Amino acid sequence: MTAPRKLFVNIRVDDLEKSKAFFSALDFTFNPQFTDENAACMIVSENTYFMLLTDAFFRRFTDREPADNTRTTGAMYAISCESRADVDRLTGKAFAAGATPAMPTQDHGSMYGTSFRTPEGHHFEVMWMDPATIQ
Repeated sequence: MTAPRKLFVNIRVDDLEKSKAFFSALDFTFNPQFTDENAACMIVSENTYFMLLTDAFFRRFTDREPADNTRTTGAMYAISCESRADVDRLTGKAFAAGATPAMPTQDHGSMYGTSFRTPEGHHFEVMWMDPATIQ
């Protein structure tokens, strides 16, 4: 069996330090080996990372105009939690750190989630799914 693939999600940010402070307030940490004045490697899990890239650095990887996250939704990033309480805890921290609600909370019994937009407009979904549902 081969090793699991790693996922690196690259998102453009206008203010790298402000974005690092926001996600640090949500208890995310950064890999200093891949963090400098152009980018920050936010650790989501053992195999999942968000690369927060300054506008100039982000543009080096594409020949298209980046989306304006304050006006459009180019992607929604879903992060799972271990419990309903963990969903509420994480989103509570996000709102306290300056996020705004994106969509109403959804409760489907075995699945629960809510969402927020970061201060820069990125849409994050925070969800819990009953492990018995996945079986």
